[in-house]
Amino acid sequence: MKFIGKLKSKFSKDLGIDLGTKNTVVYAKGKGIILREPSMVAIDKNTKEVMAIGNEAYNMVGRTPSNIIAVRPMKDGVIADFEIAEKMVQAFIEKANMRSHWNKPRVLIGIPWGITAVEKRAVSDAARRDAKQSLLIEEPMAAAIGAHLPIESASGCMIIDIGGGTTEVAVICLSGIVVCKSIRIAGDEFDEAIVSHCRKHYNLQIGENMAEQIKIEIGSAIPFEKERSSIVKGRDILSGLPRTFTISSMEIRDSLSDPLDQIAQVVRQTLETTPPELSADIMKEGIFLTGGGALLYGIDQFFSEHTNLKVSKAEDPLSCVAIGTGMVLEKKSLMRKISSSITK
Repeated sequence: MKFIGKLKSKFSKDLGIDLGTKNTVVYAKGKGIILREPSMVAIDKNTKEVMAIGNEAYNMVGRTPSNIIAVRPMKDGVIADFEIAEKMVQAFIEKANMRSHWNKPRVLIGIPWGITAVEKRAVSDAARRDAKQSLLIEEPMAAAIGAHLPIESASGCMIIDIGGGTTEVAVICLSGIVVCKSIRIAGDEFDEAIVSHCRKHYNLQIGENMAEQIKIEIGSAIPFEKERSSIVKGRDILSGLPRTFTISSMEIRDSLSDPLDQIAQVVRQTLETTPPELSADIMKEGIFLTGGGALLYGIDQFFSEHTNLKVSKAEDPLSCVAIGTGMVLEKKSLMRKISSSITK
């Protein structure tokens, strides 16, 4: 029995999961980031059989036969299709190769701030089948920890976490979230704005992957030193035929201005409701950006111009939530201090 106990200890690993709208990132205790794949599942409409998950499903978008659809079970940071989400989480845990014959991993999942108890339960239940214990942590707290901010300090810090489905703006002090506002405008809305621009101004229908590629190549929140352009491929709405054209970074920046302005408004609202003592700390230390949206060119300068504060990007903004969940799992003292942010 002692031998079996040692094996359990050896093979049982804790996992931190950023179950995002666009991407899922998995952190293994003692190993770091071990998996990063799109939160996407390809299923057969007729049999409901799962055909592919993650990268394989993402590569099928817009290319599948009529009976196969590529879907994202997460919407705005919460589960939209529980059955598919459960299969996706199960597959990612198996891909992480952290299950054993003797024990299952303990899982800590990042969730958006302010979601309902029903939504929390759905996320927890999606991982429960393949986990010894399923815990939840609010994403702003996990992102702040992953960005190595002094969340335990008496000095307040502010974070803007721009994910795929939600943007959360939080002020954190003494291991707790003091003020937080959330808006369901983030990376997905950036992509939709680009799709809408191409349809409205060029009568061209482009896919989600094409829009994301354009955003990465020439998307920006402020002007480039030298403006750029990108080739866009899609289907002409009038003729129905494939068509290619060139679009400028100025056009894309203009299309992104509306969602960016809405996020900036939430940032200002959060600052307005922050206690004066913490406002002084934020003026000194500035604001920190995390999430995939932080990778948009010039977005730090954009928020700095709208708040008159220093704005800095985290070292690895795309991984902050997953890294934060992993750090919590590795430090029992930290887990105790932020226990109010963790839900069983």
